[in-house]
Amino acid sequence: MKRYINTALLYAILAMVGGVFYREFTKFNGFTAKTTLSVVHAHYFLLGMVFFLLLLVLEKSFSFTGPKTGRVLVVYHIGLNLTTVMLVVRGVVQVLGTTLSTGMNAAISGMAGIGHILLGVGLVLLLLQLKRSVSAGN
Repeated sequence: MKRYINTALLYAILAMVGGVFYREFTKFNGFTAKTTLSVVHAHYFLLGMVFFLLLLVLEKSFSFTGPKTGRVLVVYHIGLNLTTVMLVVRGVVQVLGTTLSTGMNAAISGMAGIGHILLGVGLVLLLLQLKRSVSAGN
């Protein structure tokens, strides 16, 4: 359980850093349009901090953590961080007004898509572990 609260704290800090970076980077560059940098803060808060706080509560109630949980969480972490890094890359490109080749644009989107897929797979696998634990308790 200590790992869950520590992870939630780490993602809360990353969320705040992402929010400050978005605000200051756009202000410094005089950028006022919409950018994907604006959602980095929310992704880390909700899919990072809130998610791991919920896991803490669920672990306390159902003791769902098993031998496979660590591997599943690695998939989740990779998915969340890959997605967020690609959001930052896309946002920096938008703010700086950089023209990307079609291939580079597709690569950024593709990597973000892979991050989302890993995030979804990790989430589903954790929910299945939780379901087994809840079913075993009844």
